[in-house]
Amino acid sequence: MEQRQIGNTDLVVSALGFGTWEMGSTYGAIDVKEASEAVNSAIDHGITLFDTAEVYGPYISEELLAKALGPKRKDIVLVTKVGFEYSKEPKVTGRNSKYDHIIEHANGCLSRLNTDFIDLLLIHWPDHDTPFEESIGALEQLKNDGKIRHYGVSNFTPEMMEECEKYGHIAVNQVGYHMFDRRMESEVLPFCKENEIGFMAYGTLGFGLLSGAFTKETSFIESDWRSSGFAFRLPLFQPEEFEKEINVSEKLKIIANKYDKSLPQMAISWTLGHPAVSVGLVGVRNEKELKENVAAVDWKINSEIRSEIDQVFEEEGVPTHVNTDQAV
Repeated sequence: MEQRQIGNTDLVVSALGFGTWEMGSTYGAIDVKEASEAVNSAIDHGITLFDTAEVYGPYISEELLAKALGPKRKDIVLVTKVGFEYSKEPKVTGRNSKYDHIIEHANGCLSRLNTDFIDLLLIHWPDHDTPFEESIGALEQLKNDGKIRHYGVSNFTPEMMEECEKYGHIAVNQVGYHMFDRRMESEVLPFCKENEIGFMAYGTLGFGLLSGAFTKETSFIESDWRSSGFAFRLPLFQPEEFEKEINVSEKLKIIANKYDKSLPQMAISWTLGHPAVSVGLVGVRNEKELKENVAAVDWKINSEIRSEIDQVFEEEGVPTHVNTDQAV
């Protein structure tokens, strides 16, 4: 497995990371036993970074991941995220990155993950009601206390990262990046590379659009977040757009097959091919998906294949959202 450094930190991890959003029960049906087995198998296949968040469930993903890892926790880089307020249900009621809140919830993550320290703790979304100085101060305190090794952010703009850098150094920014959503190419990716901040890409398979498993008849149950029709304020799952995207995916399959690869493998290789990307996160439901995803890392897509991919989007009139503002 190819190894990559996260920003200018001492964290060197597998280019492919194991994302656990799907284990949090808001991503459609999932076999928890199979997913847990995939965690251990992923380590055997060379994956060393595992990403979760307290909001996945909430709390469910962290607890399941901890059980699945067991004593292998020491062999991997563990990433989790805080920054939301919850009601008793529990249900998200808003963002909260105040000093005391981050400290309290980081301790909750440590408990659920059954670990003495977190390798990388991220603020999940910017809290516009809390100064970044206060939030970074909390992360610095957790680092000084030995509870986290490094910290970073998720879904932050360059302006926000620049402000954060005044009070400490963020190791990474985790943001969505895939063929259907290239908003990060205009500013975020260049900023991260220039300032030695790692970039962790989520949604590598387009939240399923690049998995090869969808058809025009695919629908999503109410508890699946995609049933809203939107993916991070992009209308990717609205009926009209979805139909066009399936057309794109079918044509992309043909290109991938020409090189004896699958669509998911091409999608992973495409994301990992950007020079600023440190890690590409992929959700894994079972052993079959795992082996297919791991095999994608060694395939380097050249400019000719990228041009073929772009031509498909143009032919089908599907936007790549390069110039759409990032909503935070």
